[in-house]
Amino acid sequence: MRRDIFQAIADPTRRAIITLIALQAMTPNAIAEHFDSTRQAVSKHLKILTECELVRQEHQGREIYYSLEIDKMKEIDKWLEQFRRIWENKFKQLDRLLSTIKNERK
Repeated sequence: MRRDIFQAIADPTRRAIITLIALQAMTPNAIAEHFDSTRQAVSKHLKILTECELVRQEHQGREIYYSLEIDKMKEIDKWLEQFRRIWENKFKQLDRLLSTIKNERK
């Protein structure tokens, strides 16, 4: 079964992993140290994130480092942009209404 990026970010642990590796690549053991779960559970989350192409693996010697795949994160941002525009318009409408009310009270 192929998962999509939205299924991947639906889980709070996977979102936390994304946040961890956003600044620097990390090994599974280093990632697992930040959670109260087993290394195997973290590996399962990393597998899902890798399948969705949100993270990439890089082999350095015997270690595997996971890092964020920025282009996939841009897909999420693009999807969210439509909602961002809706809310910005709502806030602008609210600002205009509040300005009108304020001017009427003067």
